[in-house]
Amino acid sequence: MVKFVENELQTIRTEINDMWTLVYQQLENAYRSVLNADQSLADKVVAREKRVNAFELKIDSDIEDFIALYNPVAIDLRFALAMLKINNNLERIGDYADSIARFVIRTKLNSEDKVLFNELQIQEMFDMVLSMLNTTYESLQKHDIGLAKSVFDKDETLDQLNQNALDALAAYASEHPESIRLCLEVAGIFRKLERAGDHINNLSEETVFYIDAQVLKHRKNIPSENAE
Repeated sequence: MVKFVENELQTIRTEINDMWTLVYQQLENAYRSVLNADQSLADKVVAREKRVNAFELKIDSDIEDFIALYNPVAIDLRFALAMLKINNNLERIGDYADSIARFVIRTKLNSEDKVLFNELQIQEMFDMVLSMLNTTYESLQKHDIGLAKSVFDKDETLDQLNQNALDALAAYASEHPESIRLCLEVAGIFRKLERAGDHINNLSEETVFYIDAQVLKHRKNIPSENAE
């Protein structure tokens, strides 16, 4: 029985690792498609979105079967529950990569747009999101709670980059009214990256829950012990 349980756990671990790698590649390719106005790469991201969705359903099914068949307890149950939520969050990040790629496909970017992207620090925004996703993955592999929690501070930087970009876009749109639609589209990219950061936060929270049974959800809304 123990051997069967361990085999099932290992299968789920492998599937989560593969899903994580796939979603990271999707986001990285979406990033490159924006910076290089590469529609063929954007097409590749969109084509692989079906694979992300199918993989999410497969992992969900495997985890649900594991819980139903083996009735796990303690750390094995925490692992299963955490991986179920991690899987769902990874799929949502994959959705954002797909949406960004679709923006590239329907928008003909030019050299002036690249100048705008530089001013908006879109490269820094993408780099931060990819770094957060990689850090969270590493924290899960190493069972490193400190590494997982380090992502929360990065998310605050991500929020600031997003706000700076929105302010810059508003100013640009007022000076270039002919580019208002483009500005709205680009604002959508930043919003998706900011939301991706929120989902990566969720990945970190679930990693900490699995490793140490700490529940960090809604942590910002919990008053400190010293609060009056």
